[in-house]
Amino acid sequence: MDEDGLKSIAMLLQARGEIEARIADIVGRPLVHGHLSDWIAAQIFDIELEAAAGHAVDGWFRSGPLAGRTVNIKHYTRAEGLLDLTDSDELEYYLVMTGPRAARPGVHRPWGIDHVYVFDAFELTQSLRAHMRRIGVATSVRPELWHAAEVYPRPANPAFKLTPTQTAALEGFSSAPATLGADAPGAADPASRTRIGRDVTPIVLQSRSQGPQGVVTNGASGR
Repeated sequence: MDEDGLKSIAMLLQARGEIEARIADIVGRPLVHGHLSDWIAAQIFDIELEAAAGHAVDGWFRSGPLAGRTVNIKHYTRAEGLLDLTDSDELEYYLVMTGPRAARPGVHRPWGIDHVYVFDAFELTQSLRAHMRRIGVATSVRPELWHAAEVYPRPANPAFKLTPTQTAALEGFSSAPATLGADAPGAADPASRTRIGRDVTPIVLQSRSQGPQGVVTNGASGR
């Protein structure tokens, strides 16, 4: 029996549970994958979420170039060219957030936002059908369509330009691990790293207030 390994896992799971409980308090929903990504997207892109989101529509844009348009929010830990699609007539846009395009060493897929895409749902569906692609779960989307729809970090989609505040907010969710210098707290001391994980509030948990267009900014009061 790996007693040291078991103790470490138990401590880490306890720390994760405490962090997830704090995130759930802020989000106002149980911490499951879809709820967290929906809330983050709603804050950054000023989206009014449906009280009980259906299969196709998660909410609608409250401001910006797509104000009033319905949207389905997706998040994938890795950009693999696949997208879960629906043929609902109610849906107008897909907002897709993904992690890195290339796999990083190891089996862990860190949660992060490295790329953001905005697809016109009708145009995407028509293009895929023209190339005999099925519409449904894990639909393969051609690379050129991803490139044309990208809004972050490469602003290729002319229909949806990000503000500097939105860009800055997205940068805080990069999946790339933060680099600690040799003199940084916890850089050389494993115990310090444990203390950092348990005691220091992650960026996403800092007090927030809504800025222009619903974008989160540091503030004195929490949500």
